Amino acid sequence: MSVLLGCIADDFTGATDLAGTLVREGMRTVQMIDVPTGPAPDVDAVVIALKSRTTPVQDAITESLAALEWLQDAGCRQFFFKYCSTFDSTDDGNIGPVAEALLDALEDDFTIACPAFPRNARTICKGYLFVGNVLLNESGMQDHPLSPMTDANLVRVLDRQTKGGVGLVDFNTVRRGSLATLESFSVLRTEGKRFAVVDALDDADLVTIGEACADMDLITGGSGVAIGLPENFRRQGLLEKTETADILPAIDGHAAVLAGSCSRATREQIEIFQRDHPSLKLDPLELAEDPGITARALVWAEPQLQEAPLLIYASADPSEVQQAQDALGVERAGALVEEAMAEIARGLVAAGVRRLIVAGGETSGAVVGGLNVTGLRIGPEIDPGVPWTATLGEEPLLLALKSGNFGAPDFFTKAFGQLP
Repeated sequence: MSVLLGCIADDFTGATDLAGTLVREGMRTVQMIDVPTGPAPDVDAVVIALKSRTTPVQDAITESLAALEWLQDAGCRQFFFKYCSTFDSTDDGNIGPVAEALLDALEDDFTIACPAFPRNARTICKGYLFVGNVLLNESGMQDHPLSPMTDANLVRVLDRQTKGGVGLVDFNTVRRGSLATLESFSVLRTEGKRFAVVDALDDADLVTIGEACADMDLITGGSGVAIGLPENFRRQGLLEKTETADILPAIDGHAAVLAGSCSRATREQIEIFQRDHPSLKLDPLELAEDPGITARALVWAEPQLQEAPLLIYASADPSEVQQAQDALGVERAGALVEEAMAEIARGLVAAGVRRLIVAGGETSGAVVGGLNVTGLRIGPEIDPGVPWTATLGEEPLLLALKSGNFGAPDFFTKAFGQLP
């Protein structure tokens, strides 16, 4: 049986977020790390996790097209390009250029852009993206070290990234149902628009949008819009209802948290968790001067593992991040942290860690690469957008790969408390 839905995600935590949404809606889902080389697994959906959010545009396009080709060979009936619910990008891309390249490869001329995720307080109204009650550019994302978001108007942002025109389907149309939404798509197509930014204020809107996209070759957006897609396959008789899509094996072992995200949410989670758990902070400036810091971090960690979950983090406030970037350069500052986290993850696993939370998309990518993870089975949700997962292979690990902006303030404690 061929895979029904083939997904391409531009970072690792975003891929896990999407896969968790599909599992929650009853689709057996596997997340693959980078473009697979073997045959497709016997599941309903495959999410290919790339590290293409902040790579050079042409590299992101090349990787995404390779992922699409593999998914086409797997027999997928529909394709999904997943990016962050805060539309992380720059005026050069990568969201728009990748989406256009995928449309061209599919010989199609129209798709939607809907990063809304109401369960995590990301909503779109009149084309403006809100985080909670504030505009995207007032949410802290304006200080993002790699892709600062200074404009909340997604029509303008996407229009600057693409050659095709961008239109809007506002919430008044969406609230009139899937047929009205579909008709708006047709109108925009006749006007020569290639993209429709679609408003969504709650999950019911996302279900409506998903139904309107039933016959669309390519859908682009955050994981939220995916909640309406499984039912489309059920209506076609292609997908059965199941309540066992999220079952993971029981895995014993030590527990740890690695955090590289500098988002407000992760910094608050760190502050709360370190009150009752041993913690160690890494500084990019110190890493640049002394490569032995990671080895000493592991020496510090090993005895702590016997007591309780520990935390090692490089998260910092915007002024500290800027200081490191000014001294080292943006790319080197990030690379030093990612390389250190990958090395520490390998050492922790060697010391018996089998339950690991990783905060931050770039950090998650570095850790799964450092651990040679090829794929993940998706399990139960911890907080909206963040499930537990189990690595594929003979000696699985439990991993929770958390987008920096996601999770409640007590996320780390809650996640470990969910495990047997």
